[in-house]
Amino acid sequence: MTTPVRRRGRTLRQRLLTYITDAVDRLRSAWSILTLAQTRLLNALARIRPGRTSGGGRALRAAIAAFNTSLGAFARAAGAFAERWASSDLPLIYREGAWQLLENADRPTSRFGWTDRHRAAVTAASAQYYADLTGRITEALRRARAFLRAAQEAARSSAARFDVTQLRRDHPLDTVIYANNSRHPVESWARSSITWQAVTTANTAAARTALDELGTEWVEVRDGPDCGWTAHDDPDRANRTLRTVQDALAHPSAHPNCQRELLPRLDLIGRTEIRTGAPL
Repeated sequence: MTTPVRRRGRTLRQRLLTYITDAVDRLRSAWSILTLAQTRLLNALARIRPGRTSGGGRALRAAIAAFNTSLGAFARAAGAFAERWASSDLPLIYREGAWQLLENADRPTSRFGWTDRHRAAVTAASAQYYADLTGRITEALRRARAFLRAAQEAARSSAARFDVTQLRRDHPLDTVIYANNSRHPVESWARSSITWQAVTTANTAAARTALDELGTEWVEVRDGPDCGWTAHDDPDRANRTLRTVQDALAHPSAHPNCQRELLPRLDLIGRTEIRTGAPL
């Protein structure tokens, strides 16, 4: 039996946290361009005296130009993040997941290689998550332009000083909107989304490696004690259960901030009488 290589003495969760923290910081930095631009525009508009401009005054034109410049800077910064995350970080995270599974099996990390199946798996994940991120960026730009139109209209038409607080309340650019129309702070969305993507990618790699490199169709699941298999509130509890690789590929994680980890069960190779989901 070969002694596994413990890279830097850190667990997979600790290594993933490094990627996640860095990614969230970069996303937060990109979004700060947008939120600071909104604050500067609102401050500039608050200084324009009602009735002294038809919307084309020098101060208003300068404020609008600065806001539009910031929109471009946000688009570049956020787009660069999405490209790096999808093309560079996620493949590294995938490899970390594969390496960890091999370490847990007491196999040397050199056994992992970028086969066509591994490349296909990480390419599919990267494409999906790149689309998710760029969709959020596009929506943020759309909302920013809607805010700009509302601010311009307020500056043109108000007979009394308009309410900048209400404008910010109606157009909170420091939030993202979920499918149920609820608004969430950018940082909480970023951490939830990036964590989901990282854990899902690492566990996809682990499941694929269990089958392709180790030849086992069974993995042992470690998870939070209350976590369900397909979702957090699924009554089918995940922790300390046996799952087929195909089940693990279908549900590599159950929810944002999921703690799921997959361990290889080489002792079950060839066993056909086990029921997936069976407790240990």
